[in-house]
Amino acid sequence: MGLVMTLLTTNWFLQFVEAFQSKFIESLGVGDIGAEISAAILQKQYDILVGGKDYRLTDAIIVTWISVFVACVICIWIAAKRERVPKGRQLLSESVVNLLLNLCKNNGMSQQQAERVVPFVGTVGIFLIACNLASAFKISPPAKNIAFPVSLALVTIIYVIATGIRFVGIRGFWNSLLDPMPAMLPFKILDYIIKPVSLSLRLFGNVFGAFILMEFIYILVPMVVPGIFGLWFDIADGILQAIIFTYLTITYIGEIIEGAHSADEKKRGLEKKVSA
Repeated sequence: MGLVMTLLTTNWFLQFVEAFQSKFIESLGVGDIGAEISAAILQKQYDILVGGKDYRLTDAIIVTWISVFVACVICIWIAAKRERVPKGRQLLSESVVNLLLNLCKNNGMSQQQAERVVPFVGTVGIFLIACNLASAFKISPPAKNIAFPVSLALVTIIYVIATGIRFVGIRGFWNSLLDPMPAMLPFKILDYIIKPVSLSLRLFGNVFGAFILMEFIYILVPMVVPGIFGLWFDIADGILQAIIFTYLTITYIGEIIEGAHSADEKKRGLEKKVSA
């Protein structure tokens, strides 16, 4: 009986090794690389019938909403349990909030102004991290679709201008456009056109480039190597792009505040000279 079981086990193991070897060799086979990468780049579309009407959804829209849900779950999980002496996730969340507050204050904001800005930039940061980390699960990140970073950049620059006006007033915002000299006005206006373009292209270029590179690696070397490179291109780079986006948003608001304060100080200095 023992001999029969040994033979059966050996036979099963040999079949397993043969099947594994066959699949492994098959996975190393490289087909049409261009066609496979093109298929990965193209947006997947799904038609959904609701109320007798067809609605077309892309994978970018679906992943975006999944990322929103994940970001909400993360925020709820972090804030669920608060203690007098912070530790664990509470300590991590408070450290991140304090880091953002200090970053805002280093860019010319007061404590009250920083507390108004941090919720927005923090939410955008968590949302972008959730979106970008989708590639770690072999899911196309939303930023691979140029419409996603462009829309996010436009919303962000509108928030930057609105927040700047809220902090320094319309006159202060106008003065920031004239700082350090009125001749800078056309360039400052052009800057507010370039900023959303820069934000969107930076996010799109880095995420899209990392996605294509990882797809190329998965095709050529599907075993072990993608996991090593994925630690950077799928995880670290996705987090880094969210941090950069958040940092630039804070910096843009700080530029308006500092420009308004600089123009106000120059005006006061000129008034003192005239009165003297």
